[in-house]
Amino acid sequence: MDAVERRRVTVRGVVQGVGFRPYVYTRATGLGLAGHVTNTSEGVVAEVEGAPAAVSAFCERLAADAPPLAVVDAVDHHEVPASGGAGFTIVASRSGGPARTLVSPDVATCADCLAELADPADRRHRHPFITCTHCGPRFTIVTGLPYDRAHTTMARFPLCPACAHEYADPADRRFHAQPVACPDCGPRLRLLTGSPPRETAGADPVAEARRMLAEGAILAVKGLGGYHLACDAAHPAAVAELRRRKARGDKPFALMAREPADIEPLVHLGPAERDLLRGPDRPIVLLRRRPGATAGGLVADAVAPGSPDLGVMLAYTPVHHLLLGLPGDPPGPRLLVMTSGNLSGEPIVTDDNEALDRLARLADGWLTHDRPIHVPCDDSVVRVCDGEPLTLRRSRGHAPLPLDLPLPVPAALAAGGDLKNAFCLGEGRKAWLSAHIGDMDDLATQYAFERAEQQLESITGVTPGLLAVDRHPGYRSGRLVRGRAAGRPVVGVQHHHAHIASAMAENGEDGARRVIGFAFDGTGYGDDGAVWGGEVLLADYAGYTRFAHLAYVPLPGGDAAVHRPYRMALSHLRAAGLGWDPDLPCTAACPPEELRLLQRQLERNLHCVPTSSMGRLFDAVSSLAGVCHHAGYEAQAAVELECAALAGAGAGAGAGLATGPDGGYAFALHPGGPGGGVPVTADPAPVLAAVVADVRAGTPRTRIAARFHAAVADLVATLAVLARERHGLDTVALSGGVFANTLLSCACARLLRERGFTVLRHHRVPPNDGGLALGQLMVAARAPRHPQQGEGHVPGGTRQSA
Repeated sequence: MDAVERRRVTVRGVVQGVGFRPYVYTRATGLGLAGHVTNTSEGVVAEVEGAPAAVSAFCERLAADAPPLAVVDAVDHHEVPASGGAGFTIVASRSGGPARTLVSPDVATCADCLAELADPADRRHRHPFITCTHCGPRFTIVTGLPYDRAHTTMARFPLCPACAHEYADPADRRFHAQPVACPDCGPRLRLLTGSPPRETAGADPVAEARRMLAEGAILAVKGLGGYHLACDAAHPAAVAELRRRKARGDKPFALMAREPADIEPLVHLGPAERDLLRGPDRPIVLLRRRPGATAGGLVADAVAPGSPDLGVMLAYTPVHHLLLGLPGDPPGPRLLVMTSGNLSGEPIVTDDNEALDRLARLADGWLTHDRPIHVPCDDSVVRVCDGEPLTLRRSRGHAPLPLDLPLPVPAALAAGGDLKNAFCLGEGRKAWLSAHIGDMDDLATQYAFERAEQQLESITGVTPGLLAVDRHPGYRSGRLVRGRAAGRPVVGVQHHHAHIASAMAENGEDGARRVIGFAFDGTGYGDDGAVWGGEVLLADYAGYTRFAHLAYVPLPGGDAAVHRPYRMALSHLRAAGLGWDPDLPCTAACPPEELRLLQRQLERNLHCVPTSSMGRLFDAVSSLAGVCHHAGYEAQAAVELECAALAGAGAGAGAGLATGPDGGYAFALHPGGPGGGVPVTADPAPVLAAVVADVRAGTPRTRIAARFHAAVADLVATLAVLARERHGLDTVALSGGVFANTLLSCACARLLRERGFTVLRHHRVPPNDGGLALGQLMVAARAPRHPQQGEGHVPGGTRQSA
């Protein structure tokens, strides 16, 4: 009798909803093996029985040949008693036990489905919900594990006989594809217009929606993770009206295109940018504009005023492809504005009834459907920096994929910050960053945080026993998590320490040696109660030393100075001993009465918390140079200063930015107090004096902007060399929202590498506060355990030392 062997195989990772069971079925039957495969909360579990050589062949390349959307973390197998029997089957999923598998992100419509969508002979021709094993909704429709149709929002749509046959056929591309449907059994698309909204009778919803968009209407379009607000990007009146209704200020809108050729006249497209645009996650990609990018009527000027980039994504759902038109369709919009369906600052709308209410003043109609969205998920945002991706918002297409950690952590929740909030769950060597939540100053966003936390805990199986928060006593994210601590320890983590720890963790640093961490951003609560933001920390996960920082200046009026950069410019001028002469752009921008009040405010130090923020220095120089005096969205003044610097540098990525003594501007360095007990201070007064001189000499603002960027890059290199000389460290981490500026980031990295440093930068995790929670997680995991840790605790302690 021939030898027979049976093995039980457990596969962990992103192996549900990606065609893994059909793959196992095909592989087993191809090798003549008997047995079965099923989904469990632990992962995909199979038992295979047959000739030992065939069983061994089955196990050997199971991970290497996995389906394209699968991410296999581990394959474990062991021998079990043979049981006989013939044939191989996919059996019903088993629930129960802690979740140990991973859910796939939502994936853009694949090429095979797009071909069927456009084929008049196919039964799914123009079907708005066409999908298969290799594409379509995943994370946003999952209601539980294991991943089966019954645990998705497709459970309400029973399969018709034709779809049921495909679902059960191992040779079919839709074999066990949970969202599978067709026009006979799937969700239904509707177009609602009027007040109260009513369904348009008789007309094809998509065709009517395209007609409305072409005529200048604004539509709420239901996507994978929420509603978008859409209009024709080439229709100036429609874009302006959408900006007014959404209270958007000058913040850029994202565009949606059918293919890269539609945007080539507008932006620079390199191989890395094309790969990002065409990838299965279909993020918004920030692309450098070509000169005169709004010429020719392709996009309205109001799409992205003052921005050096256009944010573009390619269509990623069948509805998007239908809206942009299939071959032979009547002419319609070539490019669509696609912005989150919400008022600025509110969470994205996902519920249909809520959309009819909250978007009533924003939209002229609703292109909606009856498949519920279980998990909100905004579009991800990325850009290319030195040929590599730089994630600015990690959401659709990425969440809930985990990140590998360089060190194990206990089951923990890190709350993140109050701007661009994303929280983080971690256990062992895995961390799960949530999808983008939003700004926590809105009550609806706080509710969204709570719902997202519960959902992510349910699909990861992580039950946090440790909580981490920002040390800022007023952060709503911190108050929310503290209020639900229920006796669990809460670790307060300093904001900029978390930024550096985030960069270290993403780059696989185990913390055995400290790094020289540059944390440049707009706002972070400092140990001394000041607003930090221009920090150089010698850091590991256990603690940090503040080696250097930007000189303190008053932040007059808090948020008023953020929204009106001329106030920051005037504060910096006064701190530098420079006059508020009327010929300076920032002085001219300040109304006379406000100027008098501001002078008294600074003289008496009223509502003037000190700040070392590099972000606020960018604001100040932007106004001083005459680039931007009013900020209608976060970092507008800095974004427009970067745009000007790009023109002045004559280079698209920082390679041509003039640095060094010939760059024009230089910071003064003050070594600190006696004995080295005080950090090095970087004084911008000489830079500001040089800017004033250039303004008066008539130097173009583009050149001033480029020289300022060069001065900041030189400062980073100089301080890194000084830290190496004093402390023997040779690894530099760059983090914080200022390093989303690729002109600056590339120049800093170049100078540092020329000086022999290893440079850690962000790629998959945002450098801004969207990546803060990962650093909080790592710092809190290394903190000593105290019965009651709160906002005053700093893991490892801090030392004010140079």
